[in-house]
Amino acid sequence: MQADYAELSKTIASLTEGETDAVALMATVACELHHADARFDWTGFYRVVGPELLKIGPYQGGHGCLVIPFDRGVCGAAARTGEVQIVDDVEAFPGHIACSSSTRSEIVLPVRNGTGGLIAVLDIDSDRPSAFGPGDAAALEAILRDAFARAE
Repeated sequence: MQADYAELSKTIASLTEGETDAVALMATVACELHHADARFDWTGFYRVVGPELLKIGPYQGGHGCLVIPFDRGVCGAAARTGEVQIVDDVEAFPGHIACSSSTRSEIVLPVRNGTGGLIAVLDIDSDRPSAFGPGDAAALEAILRDAFARAE
């Protein structure tokens, strides 16, 4: 089963209407995304907690890494560059952090609040190689933009 992003967007918008707390938003988005697509093996957020530093936030799936510096791994690359990272084969990504041995591919998207400030990254791992593409990136970016526009 692959996510019906249009329907998922409506559901998340309905569940988060009026919410401004970033952690509450992250928890809801992670839950809804994780259960919407069989490719999503780990779905969660790493929050910006200091200069060049991410710390685990709400997630669904097995354990994640607790702390990720901006200069390490796929999540760090997304935070550092402000660009979506689509990795077809995590073993081929220089500096990949293996939080789970089952991860084969991943997509990581920067999460910005309504003023454009980077507050987190959304990390989705898959146990399938080449699980994500530009269509996923575009749909997920739209969901994040809408959900976090009011985040504090």
